[in-house]
Amino acid sequence: MGNPNRCSVIIVGAGISGISAAKVLTENGVDDVVILEATDRIGGRIRKEEFGGVTVELGAGWIAGVGGKQSNPVWELAHQSNLRTILSDYSNARYNIYDHSGKIFPSGIAADSYKKAVDSAIQKLRNQESNVVDDDDEDDDDSILSETTPTQKTPIELAIDFVLHDFEMAEVEPISTYVDFGEREYLVADERGYEYLLYKMAESFLDTSEGKILDSRLQLNKVVGEIQQSRNGVLVKTEDGCFYEANYVILSASIGVLQSQLISFLPPLPRWKTEAILNCEVMVYTKIFLKFPYKFWPCGPDKEFFIYAYHRRGYYTFWQHMENAYPGCDILVVTLTNEESKRIEAQTDEETMKEAMEVLRNMFGPEIPDAIDILVPRWWNNPFQRGSYTNYPIYVNQQLLRNIKAPVERIFFTGEHTSEKFSGYVHGGYLSGIETSKALLEEIRKENERKTEGQAFLIEKKLNILLYNTVVI
Repeated sequence: MGNPNRCSVIIVGAGISGISAAKVLTENGVDDVVILEATDRIGGRIRKEEFGGVTVELGAGWIAGVGGKQSNPVWELAHQSNLRTILSDYSNARYNIYDHSGKIFPSGIAADSYKKAVDSAIQKLRNQESNVVDDDDEDDDDSILSETTPTQKTPIELAIDFVLHDFEMAEVEPISTYVDFGEREYLVADERGYEYLLYKMAESFLDTSEGKILDSRLQLNKVVGEIQQSRNGVLVKTEDGCFYEANYVILSASIGVLQSQLISFLPPLPRWKTEAILNCEVMVYTKIFLKFPYKFWPCGPDKEFFIYAYHRRGYYTFWQHMENAYPGCDILVVTLTNEESKRIEAQTDEETMKEAMEVLRNMFGPEIPDAIDILVPRWWNNPFQRGSYTNYPIYVNQQLLRNIKAPVERIFFTGEHTSEKFSGYVHGGYLSGIETSKALLEEIRKENERKTEGQAFLIEKKLNILLYNTVVI
């Protein structure tokens, strides 16, 4: 009796890479695909929530890389879906830098500090590049030494350093996204959410009704715990005790999930693969939303982003008002990253609100009103995300990237972390899903050829035996 849970391909994860991979497979005739998603929704790190009367994006929030010679595929999807977006201009942020006592740094000082930071970042990159080219161990030691013994930075230098390296890297580093697709960035501000693009994509190959996916090929709340592979196929076990069999698996879990060993592999993944996974750095990026009874901050397009200069790097540094996106919403967003994100996730929202209010009162005075609501996403502590995106160094070891991407027998890997040029971006996840499924389709074609050749060989062998027996008789 055939196994009802047997299919050609199992896709683990229904983020943008999993959905785009499934779409390409079904368009190419492999439609017995099953998508196993650990949560109760599709989208992965693209996630909207209603807050303060508007729709806000907890994860990916921008379409980065627009206006260049090539068209960004995610921008095209947004255009087709008529997704509402607002141009974001970070360049004015450097002229809206507040010190601890609420004074704005004069534009001359801000511009000088910014130029110095950019020059120093470019110099550092050149050193890194020459280290990669020379592959000289002594140089590496020197650069590590200079990293660990930095000169004391002033609050404005720390703030600009944070903004440069955690936000505006395109101005310093030759990031493919901006080189290929253009330098503009658009904030998604649509009540249907950024995730609407995924629903539109899913609709093209899954049965849906009134925006809801009803197709049994998408299985929600299915936490994959184990992947077993043999010569003939793959067996996937979920934590609720279900078994799924397939010829292949596409694993679109984030690099943070792979590092956390939520999923076990039988036989274990080879050492070259596990080392590559462990050598990836995961960035945690937390947007904290605060709703106020009225706005007390300067508004206008050139005031959208503002910066708090403090002696602690990344401490409530980068702020944005949401008035450009949603006029009259009275919402501020502050972005924290990495260690600050992890610290915030571990404390209560009340403590976070208290810290944020103290910083805002340092900038705008003691009379400002208290926030009436707060929203703190927790990407690091989410067992199905474990971080926000991959943070590869600019001059990354190419072998590491190849090993991250390479399949292990019948398990194929996809996601923004496997994108050589666009890791960390939504379009990186989208394009990686397409690329992985194309590689898998090629593998399926080869396997079918091998089977056909094998069957032809067996038929020939049987015919020869038959002929031989006939002649002998």
